[in-house]
Amino acid sequence: MTVRLDILCWPLAGFAAFIFLRYLEFKFGAHPGSVFLFTVLTDWLFLDGWERAMRVSVGTAELAAGILILIRPTQVFGAALAAGIMSGAIFFHVVSPLGIDPYHDGGKLFTEACLVLTSALVILWFRRREGLAFARRLGLPLPT
Repeated sequence: MTVRLDILCWPLAGFAAFIFLRYLEFKFGAHPGSVFLFTVLTDWLFLDGWERAMRVSVGTAELAAGILILIRPTQVFGAALAAGIMSGAIFFHVVSPLGIDPYHDGGKLFTEACLVLTSALVILWFRRREGLAFARRLGLPLPT
């Protein structure tokens, strides 16, 4: 009997999609906490006045990742997008004035970003053959 561990992709995808979709109301609804977070980021990046554009752009990317990761033929794309988004989120939490715990709640947002990144990377590992096959079809240079 063969155990197929790639079945783990579905609960991980569901978790990542849930996190992305749960926070959309804050980004798209201009919740004060979300506005604060993106204001800190845009000010730190010397992009004063671009808070809304950055917040809505990130929300749109998260919406796309949350949908793509739940559809089997696009799961690898959704996981790659999720990994990129969460890598950026973690990076900015670590190096910017936001810090690990911007809301003084024990770093919940940072922890969730780390968990979503881990979920996406596990999905990418299990679906790596599909991702590599697609990259080859695009003609991307890959090691043999």
